[in-house]
Amino acid sequence: MKVTATSLPDVLLIEPAIHGDHRGWFVESWQRERYRAAGIEADFVQDNQSFSARGTLRGLHIQNPHGQGKLVQVIQGAVFDVAVDARLSSPHFGRWTGVHLTGENKHQLWVPEGFLHAFLVLSDTALFSYKCTDLYHPETQFAVRWDDPDIGIKWPLDGPPTLSDKDREAPRLKDVPGERLPR
Repeated sequence: MKVTATSLPDVLLIEPAIHGDHRGWFVESWQRERYRAAGIEADFVQDNQSFSARGTLRGLHIQNPHGQGKLVQVIQGAVFDVAVDARLSSPHFGRWTGVHLTGENKHQLWVPEGFLHAFLVLSDTALFSYKCTDLYHPETQFAVRWDDPDIGIKWPLDGPPTLSDKDREAPRLKDVPGERLPR
């Protein structure tokens, strides 16, 4: 397993070891002691999957309180995955990092608590999987605008993305009340 720091502290790109031969492949997608040794000391309590079509953009989402650390990966297809530091006390507040995750490269991204998360589907469809450190609490979950100019994410778009109403109507980060954001 190879672990690479991204441009944001605590957000890690993980490349699990892939063992393959003429029959196919095997990958260990989570092993507590190995991931703890890499700096991910998470206690996962919920696994989620989503299936989306090309051009779907889900995010930027966060829960506060009840922050969720997320270990994300693509099982089938390809996405551009993004994390944005939303911690008010962070010197990196409002900065983003993005990586390509595919069913072929089997890379994972560790998105710690306190970060907004989003992904854009680049393939015809994508099956996206993530492990979470806290349960879903809809009363504390909210979105920030995917195209917030102050964040400036460089999305690899071919045209306008397909958004949920919640994501389309989300405020800019600067318009989110400070008490809603993690410290």
